[in-house]
Amino acid sequence: MKDRTCYYENPIMPNTPVSVRRRSNPSSKPSSSKSSRRRAQPRSLSIAVIAGDGIGPDVTSAARRVLEKAGARFHLRFVFCEFDWGSDHYFRHGRMMPPNALELLAPSDAILLGAVGHPDIPDNITLNGLLLPIRRGFDQYANVRPAVLYPGVTSPLAGRGPGDIDMVVVRENTEGEYAQVGGFVHHYAPEEVAVQASVFTRRGTERIIRFAFDLARRRRRKSRVTSVTKSNAQGFSMVLWDRTFQSVANEFPDISVESLLVDAAAMNFVRRPESFDVVVASNLFGDILSDLSAIVTGSIGLAASANLDPTGRFPSLFEPVHGSAPDIAGKGIANPMAAMLSASMMLEHLGLEEAARTLESAVLIVLAGGKLRTPDLGGDSTTADVTEAVLNALA
Repeated sequence: MKDRTCYYENPIMPNTPVSVRRRSNPSSKPSSSKSSRRRAQPRSLSIAVIAGDGIGPDVTSAARRVLEKAGARFHLRFVFCEFDWGSDHYFRHGRMMPPNALELLAPSDAILLGAVGHPDIPDNITLNGLLLPIRRGFDQYANVRPAVLYPGVTSPLAGRGPGDIDMVVVRENTEGEYAQVGGFVHHYAPEEVAVQASVFTRRGTERIIRFAFDLARRRRRKSRVTSVTKSNAQGFSMVLWDRTFQSVANEFPDISVESLLVDAAAMNFVRRPESFDVVVASNLFGDILSDLSAIVTGSIGLAASANLDPTGRFPSLFEPVHGSAPDIAGKGIANPMAAMLSASMMLEHLGLEEAARTLESAVLIVLAGGKLRTPDLGGDSTTADVTEAVLNALA
């Protein structure tokens, strides 16, 4: 049973600069001392929940239930603070979230997001009105998207079995092609001009590449990092990326490296996906390739992700990749597993590795069983069916 739930209701406030408080006590691993274990005092975690649009409320509700069940085994108490932001908020107030949104989110240990997007609102408004401001405001520069072919799941690629595909796409998350630098001239006129500039900094490029190398060491899989660019056509930004990649690679002699142009990478994700370990790419390329990696491992309904501030100054955000899926919204058939796996990533980020592995294992048990399948995996199970099965696996 949850301890309490926070509800946010506030009239829209005037457009004023938002001052974001940095976290004074970043989350750390709980003490492992004998006295600490004897006391077994519950650790309280404040989780901001933005259920959002479409199937978002269904999958976040499922994730919350399994988090609470897993938490009970590890003396964890979750305080879920709900924020009613997204497309409905936009229809009421003309914006996706209030001006002081980051201030309200900042005290949380982590953020769980369901989905953002509505058929009647342009995607550039929904994305730039909620998700991108959170990523930039909290310096969540590392977007991490695992892609694993799990037991019980069939890849659309012939000849690949469980475990054959096990990669992580690491995407630079705060600059690059999504920097939103540019504008319109002669707006809506026949001679209209649109200018969109990509922004690549040495600092931003180096820190995401270094994150990828560190991750390859921690994963202990193939010990390989693949860099994806388009430096034959983008002779400044991508050349900077290539030079930075080589410079950082020299500091990791134990990690093998590969550099691919994005078109070759897309081809090889299909032709030889088993060869990849950690893939690091810019905002745009990482976005596209991570969706491709999700499909070759069976379904985007299994694709989890994390938007990380690795320093712990600000809360990190965890979300399924599948989006709001308006075509199945309200039907009760959304796959909740991506949200659950995102919740597992959240626990791992907060230093709760055993709880994270327990939650992940429960999801994999249900997948391997082969009996319950939502439509994205070729079955007819409901969101509720799958959620109950994972809860039973956690018992």
